Amino acid sequence: MTGLVLKLGPHERVLINGAVIENGDKRSRLSVMTPNANILRLRDAIHPGEATTPVRRVCYMAQLVLSGDAEPEAMRMAILRAVEQLSQVLTDPDSRAQLGLASKSVLAEQYYPALKALRTLLPREERLLAAHRS
Repeated sequence: MTGLVLKLGPHERVLINGAVIENGDKRSRLSVMTPNANILRLRDAIHPGEATTPVRRVCYMAQLVLSGDAEPEAMRMAILRAVEQLSQVLTDPDSRAQLGLASKSVLAEQYYPALKALRTLLPREERLLAAHRS
């Protein structure tokens, strides 16, 4: 069996190809067999007003593609430029690896893995911003 496996909690919502799907009362697993389906867990969604930092903005751009609110062709270069800018600031090996994975995923038009890789950078960005504020 191949495909993406989603593990959903009770009443958790997920956006699949533009349709919001809500889980029932119990935990469940869904296997998404269609390749290149646009999938976004709504609990992980970044709202427009929350896209206030560089990493959050690039996550939001990838999210727009996954939600169907932006065409991949229109966002590809913007995301790649943003990832390149992040790589000039986040220079540790792990961040570089995640940024590389995000770039490769975008080039392969795989926006879910790109978003997943970018989201790993959110805690690092928060720590850097907190240190800069103090």
